[in-house]
Amino acid sequence: MNPEIEQFITLLEERPHSPTVTNPYRLPHRSDNLTAYLGAMLDRRHRRILMVGEAPGYRGGLLTGIPFSSCSLLSLAPHPFLRSLRDRIRVSGRTGEATAGMVWHYLRRRRILPLFWNAFPFHPHLAGLETSNRAPNAAETAEGQQYLQLIGRLYRPQRVAGLGRKGTDAASGAFPEHPVTRIRHPSYGGKREFVRGMDALFRE
Repeated sequence: MNPEIEQFITLLEERPHSPTVTNPYRLPHRSDNLTAYLGAMLDRRHRRILMVGEAPGYRGGLLTGIPFSSCSLLSLAPHPFLRSLRDRIRVSGRTGEATAGMVWHYLRRRRILPLFWNAFPFHPHLAGLETSNRAPNAAETAEGQQYLQLIGRLYRPQRVAGLGRKGTDAASGAFPEHPVTRIRHPSYGGKREFVRGMDALFRE
């Protein structure tokens, strides 16, 4: 295992649960799945794009440990990269997540893939209701900066993009030396603008 990835995973695992935050990396298999994903992305030889979202959802990253993914997506594997992960990850069930599905539907014929991360890498939820999503608050996105900067040091991106306002703001704060491309979130009628933004990002 890459020692830098191992140190990063250990740091993630140390973050305790709280009444309104679940740490996926204290749950079974999530750390191993993230290790496999990061290792595979670091091994790829292409232009490096880092894309920053908001936070893992209860139907997606909370269950898999991999940002912008779901159990259904990883099982169906609509992209060769996802198929290459199948023997190295463990997921159960067929739960899908809308944003992850839309993002990977766009990427299904792309050779270049972004490395995905989030402004807050843990699952924020309503108190007493882990099967809910809420936006990370200011303190949580500030906490997420250290992990985002560490991902930057691991991956050394050539381009940085943010998905939605929170992802863009977090990326801009973590990487002031990079111009950050803002991509419209595909939900709530934003799919067309999302596609335009992604097309522009890949042309740069």
